[in-house]
Amino acid sequence: MAKNSFRRSKYKTEANHDGDFGCTLKELRSLMELRGTDGLQRIQDCYGDVQGLCSRLKSSPIDGLSGHSDDISRRKEEFGKNFIPPKKPKTFLQLVWEALQDVTLIILEVAAIISLGLSFYKPPNAERECEYHRDFKLTMNNIPLILLLSGLRTTAGTLHEIAVSDIVQSVVDLSTNHCVSFFLHVLREQVVRMSCEHMVESSKKDVGTVEMEPLNSDDGTEEEPKKNKIPKKEKSVLQGKLTKLAVQIGKAGLFMSAITVLILVVLFLVDTFWIQGLPWIKDCTPIYIQFFVKFFIIGVTVLVVAVPEGLPLAVTISLAYSVKKMMKDNNLVRHLDACETMGNATAICSDKTGTLTMNRMTVVQVYIGDRHYKKVPEPDLIPGNIMNLLVTGISVNCAYTSKIMPAEKEGGLPRQVGNKTECALLGFTTGLRKDYQAIRNEYPEEKIYKVYTFNSVRKSMSTVLKNRDGSYRMFSKGASEILLKKCCQVLTANGEAKVFRPIDRDDIVKKVIEPMASEGLRTICLAYRDFLVSDGEPDWDNEADILTGLTCICVVGIEDPVRPEVPDAIKKCQQAGITVRMVTGDNINTARAIATKCGILHIGDDFLCLEGKEFNRRIHNELGEIEQERLDKIWPKLRVLARSSPTDKHTLVKGIIDSTIVEQRQVVAVTGDGTNDGPALKKADVGFAMGIAGTDVAKEASDIILTDDNFSSIVKAVMWGRNVYDSISKFLQFQLTVNVVAVIVAFTGACITQDSPLKAVQMLWVNLIMDTFASLALATEPPTEALLLRKPYGRNKPLISRTMMKNILGHAVYQLTIIFTLLFAGEQIFDIDSGRNTPLHAPPSEHYTIVFNTFVMMQLFNEINARKIHGERNVFEGIFNNMIFCSIVFATFVIQFLIVQFGGKPFSCVGLSVEQWLWCVFLGFGSLLWGQLISTIPTSRLKFLMTAGHGTQKEEIPEDELEEMEDLDEIDHAEMELKRGQVLWCRGLNRIQTQIRVVNAFRDVMSPYEGLETPESRSSIHNFMSHPEFRIEDSEPAIPLIDDTDPEEDAPTIRNTAPSPLPPVLSPNQNNNASDNRGFHQHKDIAKTILSPTPGSPMHSLETCL
Repeated sequence: MAKNSFRRSKYKTEANHDGDFGCTLKELRSLMELRGTDGLQRIQDCYGDVQGLCSRLKSSPIDGLSGHSDDISRRKEEFGKNFIPPKKPKTFLQLVWEALQDVTLIILEVAAIISLGLSFYKPPNAERECEYHRDFKLTMNNIPLILLLSGLRTTAGTLHEIAVSDIVQSVVDLSTNHCVSFFLHVLREQVVRMSCEHMVESSKKDVGTVEMEPLNSDDGTEEEPKKNKIPKKEKSVLQGKLTKLAVQIGKAGLFMSAITVLILVVLFLVDTFWIQGLPWIKDCTPIYIQFFVKFFIIGVTVLVVAVPEGLPLAVTISLAYSVKKMMKDNNLVRHLDACETMGNATAICSDKTGTLTMNRMTVVQVYIGDRHYKKVPEPDLIPGNIMNLLVTGISVNCAYTSKIMPAEKEGGLPRQVGNKTECALLGFTTGLRKDYQAIRNEYPEEKIYKVYTFNSVRKSMSTVLKNRDGSYRMFSKGASEILLKKCCQVLTANGEAKVFRPIDRDDIVKKVIEPMASEGLRTICLAYRDFLVSDGEPDWDNEADILTGLTCICVVGIEDPVRPEVPDAIKKCQQAGITVRMVTGDNINTARAIATKCGILHIGDDFLCLEGKEFNRRIHNELGEIEQERLDKIWPKLRVLARSSPTDKHTLVKGIIDSTIVEQRQVVAVTGDGTNDGPALKKADVGFAMGIAGTDVAKEASDIILTDDNFSSIVKAVMWGRNVYDSISKFLQFQLTVNVVAVIVAFTGACITQDSPLKAVQMLWVNLIMDTFASLALATEPPTEALLLRKPYGRNKPLISRTMMKNILGHAVYQLTIIFTLLFAGEQIFDIDSGRNTPLHAPPSEHYTIVFNTFVMMQLFNEINARKIHGERNVFEGIFNNMIFCSIVFATFVIQFLIVQFGGKPFSCVGLSVEQWLWCVFLGFGSLLWGQLISTIPTSRLKFLMTAGHGTQKEEIPEDELEEMEDLDEIDHAEMELKRGQVLWCRGLNRIQTQIRVVNAFRDVMSPYEGLETPESRSSIHNFMSHPEFRIEDSEPAIPLIDDTDPEEDAPTIRNTAPSPLPPVLSPNQNNNASDNRGFHQHKDIAKTILSPTPGSPMHSLETCL
């Protein structure tokens, strides 16, 4: 029972749980805290043996509990339930609180609170002014007004002298800076100067109306103070970039809103107290305050339009949509941020069995009785005594949970249940027409004397049976190169055992095991040992002595075919800039062969294939400590880590993540299925657990579960991760274009006409288009294969690239030109009445309706432009693959048509004619044509363009030091720290080393053996076994300090691997090179190509420098 699963202590004291049992809950807990020999010693001291403990617990070591409901209930009452309590889920309020931490929502929250507070504000003289207004209306019902027109102009907008009894004969205006108190002042003083725009013609009852402009309220001029005491989780890369971008946009919006408020206040003061020359009237102070509040709310409106409040919604929709679709691609996402993290993945450390291979193992070759069979031999070719040892050893020395079951469908393959390697051995016995289950029935598990289970250190499994005469027989199986070293005899063709000398072992290794391994077969050795009664009772705890003196029965070669889709998937990863590494427990030759079949290794590549022991020797110093510098010399070239343990995998993953030899920190994904893989899965940026073969511990430690255990599903996860980044960038490109245009239009309208061309309801509709609808349309774009043709997004790569900034500003220029043309000249173009300077309650105008309709049409067509963010010309490519996008665009157009034609006064619209609609659609369609023009302009020529939304701050490179690299988006970290002279020296030294290596290679190929094929040379198992201290010589990777290559313009790039020397050079250590068999002519061609200095080449550049 798990010690943390007993919950009975909540109800009773642990020491008092005696009941009918011979031990307490507290004793069991203390016993479970011990491991190994300490636990065994405690059992012997307290209970005698395991049987004694079971007797006290009234259980059986063979049958377990009786299973009766009364017994189970009594045990639950005494000891509690044996289960791990599930993690308490977050409450709804906790989820709401986490959502409210978003920077954008904080701005809106502050604005809402301020707006709500202002709504409760009541001016001190409000009731008195209301009474004045009521008395004034009653008075005006009894006093006729006669307008004195003598000597005055009657044109609207001019100044008139109006006295009591004047009658208004023309449309005049009551300036918004007058109030009811002024009306009473009219009655008292009889004469006052007023600007005339809104007085109703021939009115005898109402002198005028006091109008307040409609306000779109929100607040952004006050920053929310930081909440220091709230614990914050570490943000993902995307979350960090979005937060920084929101802060940048918020600052820009805050600046614009402050400028707007300042201009409105200045215009009001100048117009009222300077141009009109009115004095400050104490009774009008509350009205002045209302005007200042109005200007403040207009500024808040500008800020609200500027802030992309739909960004959190777009992120949520994109992630939720991706997670749902990833389920269909066999990726069960447990943590949402893992989805977008895969878009940054630069390295994948993958297991071999079940992930790269099909995990359906079969025995295809056998070495038995001094003969090597390329196919499974017929049973009559195997001697009887060897057959009995073989079948018995396989049957009892495999876990009894491993079985071969009938096929689910008629004509299908038998099902393998349990460990696949053991299933292959059991299938081998079935192929020999033997029944393994009959032998298991003869030797049930309770009769097995002792078992040495398989682990990553022992690399073998042994089972001990006790014979009737008191002797013992032990069957062992394990890695062939390890188990053969422990064999002193081997069974011959006649079934007799002969001495197994080292020279015989070496002969089997060279002729049997290495050929099997080179074909990608897993080699397993089967052996046995007899312990005679005359030798006394063996010391079973002394494994070193027990697992020696074995007799070899046979060596089998097990094939686990590579999944047919894996080579193509790995090729896509490599094209996407992702390095794939295999971490396996198989021997190095088998791992190298499988890696070559998968495409991890290529002929001619400079790589490292290491075993776990060699890997640990290289990375540890004399004190046994891991040094990051040593690890940094290995991991850039390491492609295969064989005979490795879970600890080696964790060390490799941690070393890659902690490395600083590259500018961008490596983002590592790891696959695992065992319990011991938990630390590596936790340490990795993204941990993939196997859904079929994985343990619950591995799944709990993972971020994503592969429900089909297939490597190709990881590639799909990479596609979806990058698609999340692209979807967010598309949404930002569209929304920021709308924001820039809307802010400038609102700012200009407020400052020039003190009114916004786009009314409040219309702005709400536009906000709905660019927030909710746009996030649904652009955040649900399906991924394409083109995503894998680019390098990973860097951790410092901005969300808004220079190309996106070019598109945003370019389309903003077009839209602003159209809007301002229609705003100030639209009435002349369409021969309609102007919508500017209309009375407050005037009906909607065609002029402003055309402006509003054209603005929406431009956004609809620009939404199509926003689908491409990397400068692509064909913006319609794949548009019909996203029916959500097509549906939203069509639905938006239909709703816009209904709003314009039938919205009426609520939407401040009037119906337009067919001709006017065609002009609006044509101007909107112009956004597509304008987009083609923008794509024609090279981004590199627009030096003034900036980027936004970086992950972290990045140092700038002085142009006078690195002039030739001024166009690079990404600069290697080494270049930032080296001065110009150091850079030149490092380049010269590096290129001289390259020349020396080229000359050495040329000498090698011009040797007297030029007519012969280069013999195959690999780190063989024979060398490993003959010379245990044999080590592969260290080879220093030639990593240039300066990378002269220019990244592709505007493509997301990252240096995820150490630069490899150019060109590939022949390595004297063939273990570190994928090229094993190459002819002289190939060497000669390579040498000729290398030694031809061309202008611009490193050698030519060095010669010029010298």
